[in-house]
Amino acid sequence: MAPNDSAQITGETGETGGVPAGRRRAARYVVPVAVAGITAATIGLVPALASTGDPNLPKISAAELIEKIAASDTEQLSGTVKITTDLGIPSLGGLGGSAAGTFAPKGGAGGGEDGGSAAEPTGRLMELASGEHTLRVAADGPDKQRLSILDSAAEYSLIHNGGEVWAYDSASNEAYHAKAPAGAAKGSEKGAKGKDRTAPKDLPATPQDFAQEALKAAGDTTSVTVDGTARIAGRDAYQLVIKPKQKGSTIGSIKVAVDSKTGTPLKFTLLPSSGGKAAIDVGFTKVDFSKPAASTFDFTPPKGAKVTEADESKAAGKDQAHKAPKDAKDLKGLGAEPNVIGEGWTTVVQLDTGGVGPAAASKDMPAQAREFMDALGDKVDGKFGSGTVFKTRLVNALMTDDGKVYVGAVTKDALVKAANAAK
Repeated sequence: MAPNDSAQITGETGETGGVPAGRRRAARYVVPVAVAGITAATIGLVPALASTGDPNLPKISAAELIEKIAASDTEQLSGTVKITTDLGIPSLGGLGGSAAGTFAPKGGAGGGEDGGSAAEPTGRLMELASGEHTLRVAADGPDKQRLSILDSAAEYSLIHNGGEVWAYDSASNEAYHAKAPAGAAKGSEKGAKGKDRTAPKDLPATPQDFAQEALKAAGDTTSVTVDGTARIAGRDAYQLVIKPKQKGSTIGSIKVAVDSKTGTPLKFTLLPSSGGKAAIDVGFTKVDFSKPAASTFDFTPPKGAKVTEADESKAAGKDQAHKAPKDAKDLKGLGAEPNVIGEGWTTVVQLDTGGVGPAAASKDMPAQAREFMDALGDKVDGKFGSGTVFKTRLVNALMTDDGKVYVGAVTKDALVKAANAAK
């Protein structure tokens, strides 16, 4: 049967079971999933990817497996990735360039007279935040990547080739063109060199992308173990399991299937602490580590295609609605000063919007609209006052009646506790 290392990893070398000095660099790659990254694009995968019969592999410790991931230098691959999301939110599929309908400019999806291009990348990739999808991916170093979202009768592709970035939506016959930022490839890290740094950030689409978010630093709040092996996309893999030690997190565990030869993550599974099927489960169904054909990254707009240049779109203000805050620095730019409460898996971000909370805002709504809003959240109160908690299976948000917002991959009770502590 498979190797099983149940030793917990900490970031301190002086503690029992700690990481040896030679592995400290690798150990820093294990952390709780960043709330912002998961909120931006939480993606799941159809579960049954492992073949029957677990492979027999040499025993390996958790620290050694983390080191193997960190040392992985995979730059060339191609394959198919199956993804599904179960966050307990409505499907965002089909809304295309409207950034899942939430941040749509005038004209909405598909362009329109004043709307953005149906091929604009951020909105289309946000579709991966819900529903089931099949992706075809390819990479040849930091300068060449291709990602295609396959539908039954159409295909959407995002291609980075040297200094050019193209996106094409076959359903609307629209293309989007941008210049790759100068030196974009230089910032790529070992083990993530195939990731397209010119595509919208914080929108992971492969197991490697998700693993890079989850595998960054080990600490006292995290337990890391090796728990068996699996056969993923025809490859032998070790199973690395990451669990929070803290109570109050909505994340129950993260499992990363790691290719035994290359150290490349082949599958990423996140189970919520509330139980049930995986909320995020991304994995290869086919993978090939040989060099893809150069033609894979070639693109010329088909005859008659409407081409939107990124510079023109930005000048017209059509891209601005797609730009949601990515981090605390962006939030400061919007006038919201974030306050981080707690640490590790139970971190909560507090924002004071200076506005009116949901209860006051709903007073002027029609009765039916007010009932709909009430059905979306749970009313709570405490030392902080009163407010409403809006929930998914992973990320929850408390909006107080005086305009404060508390967000985290934590339970409702943990949000209320954080709000009381900040009062």
